[in-house]
Amino acid sequence: MPLIREFREFALRGNVVDMAVGIVIGAAFTGVVKALVDKVLMPPIGLLMGGVDFADKRFVLREAVVDAAGAVTTPAVTLGYGEFINALINLFIVALALFIVIKAMNEAKRRFEKEKEAAAPAAPPEDVALLREIRDLLRQRA
Repeated sequence: MPLIREFREFALRGNVVDMAVGIVIGAAFTGVVKALVDKVLMPPIGLLMGGVDFADKRFVLREAVVDAAGAVTTPAVTLGYGEFINALINLFIVALALFIVIKAMNEAKRRFEKEKEAAAPAAPPEDVALLREIRDLLRQRA
């Protein structure tokens, strides 16, 4: 029983729930970024480079082996550098988006802390604090 109780307390902590929400949103965001790169950014880049589709770009290490009937008996061994380029662009876009979100959150946090400090009463000068302390000590003696 203590193990189940401990797990329940762990799972229901705010940080775990926040992390789960972040993972789900991150997965959805990754799908959006992949579609943006594959369907929006790469076609014009490929067109500018002479009609090249990066997703199809690969370096063939060994050609496929085909039998007399035309069926592939051994598939080709290739390095898909075009897909790697697409993945790098995806990574760049996700990193840039995260940077912007974190920068905005830090700025909002700084503003909130400034407002909080402004709302808090200012600490009295040191001489006033010492005088109040002396007053309180004198009241205790009396």
